Amino acid sequence: MKNTYLYIFCFSLLSLGSCSLETEPLTQQTDTNFYKNKDDAYTALVGCYDGMQVATGASGMGVPVVSEIMSDDCFGGTGNSDGYNYAAIDEFDITRSPSDVDMLNGNWIGYYKALYRCNVLLQKMDQIDWEGDTTLRKTYESETRFIRAYLYFEMVRLWGNIPLLTEPSTDNIPQANPDDVYKVIAEDLVFAANNLPSVAYNATTSGRVTKWAAKSLLGRVYLYYTGYYGKSDLVGVVTKAQALQHLEDVIAGSGHALVDDFSTLWPAASVDKYAGEDNKEFVFSIKYTYTSDYNGNTDGNHWLVMFGMREFSSYPYGRGWGVTVNSKLYNAYAANDTRRTATVIGITEEKIPFDKLNNQREYTGYYNKKYSPMVDKDGKDLPLTMGSQFWDISQFQDYVVLRYADVLLMAAELGSGNAQAYFDEVRRRAYKTNFTSLAVNSDNIMKERYLEFALEGVRYWDLLRQGVGKASTTIAETTQLLSGGSPVTKTISAAKILATQGLQQIPNTQITLSNGVLKQNAGW
Repeated sequence: MKNTYLYIFCFSLLSLGSCSLETEPLTQQTDTNFYKNKDDAYTALVGCYDGMQVATGASGMGVPVVSEIMSDDCFGGTGNSDGYNYAAIDEFDITRSPSDVDMLNGNWIGYYKALYRCNVLLQKMDQIDWEGDTTLRKTYESETRFIRAYLYFEMVRLWGNIPLLTEPSTDNIPQANPDDVYKVIAEDLVFAANNLPSVAYNATTSGRVTKWAAKSLLGRVYLYYTGYYGKSDLVGVVTKAQALQHLEDVIAGSGHALVDDFSTLWPAASVDKYAGEDNKEFVFSIKYTYTSDYNGNTDGNHWLVMFGMREFSSYPYGRGWGVTVNSKLYNAYAANDTRRTATVIGITEEKIPFDKLNNQREYTGYYNKKYSPMVDKDGKDLPLTMGSQFWDISQFQDYVVLRYADVLLMAAELGSGNAQAYFDEVRRRAYKTNFTSLAVNSDNIMKERYLEFALEGVRYWDLLRQGVGKASTTIAETTQLLSGGSPVTKTISAAKILATQGLQQIPNTQITLSNGVLKQNAGW
């Protein structure tokens, strides 16, 4: 008999078949003596959350960073002597870094490891003794299915064509039709939305999936799927009216609301005024801590450091690897829009004595303030002040997946009878006493989303769901930047984005391991 030992995983979905599970167990808990009671179920559920945390924060290239680089918000940047993997992503062109045919392999592995945990727990639900507590069972199943839906949604947007597994398997299976993946996503989220308790927001229970998170993510999935694929409903599972009703439920009953000051959502933008990682606007976040190390503890936000100023700190902003922000974004904000200074670090505007031009590629004078590493007043990296030995992998700012502002704007976009009020609520906070009403329509909503969610990993998907043609012409540009202190011409071609249909390359290792069962995406 083959025993599955808890949390002992091989390094890829497709290599599972070649990994022997006939080994001495590293723990006495196996699938034959575990998954027996509610405590076991809780431990396994924590493992699912951990899998999602690692997949998003510590596996491969951080998808929030990749998403921003693919958009018109950011350039690949990084060090002037670094490789060109981020440039290849930025320009949708593997010839910029021909050896990097595996640059997203770590992400692929991380996602499928996390999915494996979810599928195992869901498979074992019937053998767990719930002691008659059907509510707890539905809650744990809902949370697990939400995590699985979130993981698949991230993957299918990124790669488009992926193997679909809804139970543990070592089979070498081909890529599924995206509709089949979206059907699982939709069904998982509907289950979670219907079965999680209707408990209003409470800061003390943050970090767990809620009914409101499931309903909010359903709205996002609906808008992306119907936009990108040009469909009228979400694979026959969710209609437009149903998607809107889920969002209206969040607005009416969740207890979530906008914080008064936009800047307080982001620690580097507000410092002592920070609203906290459990504030009322955050509908769902992926949690991180400062305890990562190189001995297997991977619970930090490993990608945050990519957004830091290149090898330079200036209180409160910490050093990092220099993904740069497009000046077009900074200039898109009106001078009286409070979101501008809360979103973007302006080197000149804030009189920051940045002196690493020779080290920075694709310098623009702007960096990400929402997700910036931080230092204390003495210039010491915050993870180090909290006891970590590793400033780079122990960044601990949570990743905000869904904000209440997004719920308001999605509901407006889907045609709520309160669309104008929802739209105005978001804009009124941004402009404060300078607020003037603007007609609520598709163009104005998308512009508002651009300004509201800039540098949060949302912009690219908002562009892509308006059509690959729209995305390609918006992102494409030829501009002058500084690399190593010298002018260079940066070109992003619309034709490259069209050729790839906005999707990233399937890691070459996965294609090789599959013996050609997996096929590369077009354009790569």
